[in-house]
Amino acid sequence: MMSNKRSKPAAKADVRENHYAAVEEILEEKLEDLTTVLSVSDNGKSKLHEEVMFMVEKGLFKIALRRSSNVKSAAAAYLGINRNTFTDKMTKMGIQCQKDK
Repeated sequence: MMSNKRSKPAAKADVRENHYAAVEEILEEKLEDLTTVLSVSDNGKSKLHEEVMFMVEKGLFKIALRRSSNVKSAAAAYLGINRNTFTDKMTKMGIQCQKDK
């Protein structure tokens, strides 16, 4: 006799998929608004992708720094990237690491 209950790993996978779907939907709605504002360009060639990706990455870096109390190695680990890569990108984006004094 087969059980109608799902196994725990399958149930966790469904929950995760539902969270991802909800986040994707929210993100798409916000991006729709952003693209309306940013898509205007003077020369006819849009830099929309570049601008949005820069903003998203910069935002993620700031969040990671706040959540790690401005510890770069912890912020890099939070984002799943190498510390040197994190530091290089942080510098290129003009983000200052403000250690608590």
